[in-house]
Amino acid sequence: MEIHLTPPQTTFFQSQAKYPLFVGGFGSGKSITMVLKILDDLSYPGARVGAYAPTYDLLRLITVQYLEEFLTEAQIPYRMNKSSYIMDVEGYGPIILRSMDNPARIVGYQTFRAHIDEIDTLRESQANDAWNKIIARNRQKIIIDGVEQANRVSAYTTPEGFRFAYKRWEKNKVDGYELVRAPTSSNPHLPADYISSLRATYPAQLIEAYLEGKFVNLTSGQVYTGYDRAANNSLESVCDDEPLHVGMDFNVMRGASVVHVLRGGLPHAVDEIHGAFDTDTQILALKSRYPRNHITVYPDSSSKNRSASNTTETDLAKLKFAGFRIIMDHSNPAIKDRVACMQAMFLNGNGERRYRVNHTKCPNYAECLEQQVYDNGTPDKSAGMDHLPDAGGYYIVKAFHIRKPQASSSIAAGGY
Repeated sequence: MEIHLTPPQTTFFQSQAKYPLFVGGFGSGKSITMVLKILDDLSYPGARVGAYAPTYDLLRLITVQYLEEFLTEAQIPYRMNKSSYIMDVEGYGPIILRSMDNPARIVGYQTFRAHIDEIDTLRESQANDAWNKIIARNRQKIIIDGVEQANRVSAYTTPEGFRFAYKRWEKNKVDGYELVRAPTSSNPHLPADYISSLRATYPAQLIEAYLEGKFVNLTSGQVYTGYDRAANNSLESVCDDEPLHVGMDFNVMRGASVVHVLRGGLPHAVDEIHGAFDTDTQILALKSRYPRNHITVYPDSSSKNRSASNTTETDLAKLKFAGFRIIMDHSNPAIKDRVACMQAMFLNGNGERRYRVNHTKCPNYAECLEQQVYDNGTPDKSAGMDHLPDAGGYYIVKAFHIRKPQASSSIAAGGY
C-alpha cells in the first residue's frame, strides 16, 4: 500500500516518546493516524496491541471500520471475534479492543503498545481512571536481537477545553509526554469547502479548538459569549397568524418559554414567559396571547416523565391537549452540544449572527444570556439565569442543530 502521511502524522510516527499525544482539529486524520500506528505496532513479533475508545459504538463505527478497510486493502486476512472484541490478524498478533466507559473492565490482559481515541471526551475523572488502567496493562515484554523494545501508549483527541489532555500534556507535562498538534489545514485530502463549512457551522470560540487543535477555555466565564445585546438585536414581533416556535422549560414557579418567529429562515426571539407557576400557566399565557397562531412547542424532554404541577398528567400530555404541535427527542441533548449550537447561532466562525433576540420584548431572556456563567464546568443554575436560556436552547438545538461536515474515509479517495 502507498500511504502519504501529512507533516503532523510524520512527526507523530517518528516520535520516540513513551506517551505521545496527537491532538488535532476535525478532519486532521486522528482516527486514521491511530489505525496506522496500531498496524505498525503489530509488526513486532508476538505483539498484542490495545485499542481504546470512549464507547464500543465508537470502536465499531470508527476503529474497527478503518482497521478492516486497511487490512482488506493490504490483502491481510483477519478474523473479528465480536463476543470478545479481539481482532486476530493472520501472521501478526491480536488487537484487543476495549471501551473506556467502564474502566473497571480494563483487566486480565497485557499489551505491548496501546492506542486511545478521543480520551478528552470522557469526564476528567473517568479519563484519569482509564489512563491509569491502560498504562498498567501495557507491560508485555518484546525482545528483538537481545534488545527489549519500548512499551508505548499513544493518545489521539480533539481538544475539549482545559481538561485531561491539557493537564497531562501541557500544564503538568513531565518527561515521556510529547504533544503533536495537527490543524485541520494540514490534511490536503479534505473537500475544498470543508474548512469554510466548519467556520460557518461552529461558534467563533470553538474554531481554535476544532480547526487548529488548540486547548481553549470552554467551561468558565460567561456561557453565551457569542451573544451581544446590540449586534444580536431584533426589531421583529409576531405578525397576524404566523406560525410560532416555542422553546419551553418546566419548573414549578420558574417555568419559562421563549417564542420565536422565522425571518428568512432564521430565528428571532420575540416574546418570553418568565417565572410561570406551572405548565398550565404557560399554556394559558400562550393561548391568550396568540389565539390565532399555530404553535409548535419544543419542550424539555423530561416533560414526558413527570408533571411540574404534580398532577396525574404529564406536561407533554397537557401540551397536546391544548392543541400544540410537539417536537422533541426521547432525551435532552448534551448540555455542551446545546450551548455550542446556541453559540454558533449567535456568532459563528465567519462572524455571522444568525440568531437574534428582541431585547425589548424579551428583557429577561436577554439579561440571562448576558449574565449566566459557568460553575465547575457547567452552566450555573443557582442564580436563576438558566431557565430562559434552557427554553430557548431546546428550540435552537432541535431546529438548527450542528451538522459536522463530513470528510471522506475512503483510502482510494486520497487516504494518507
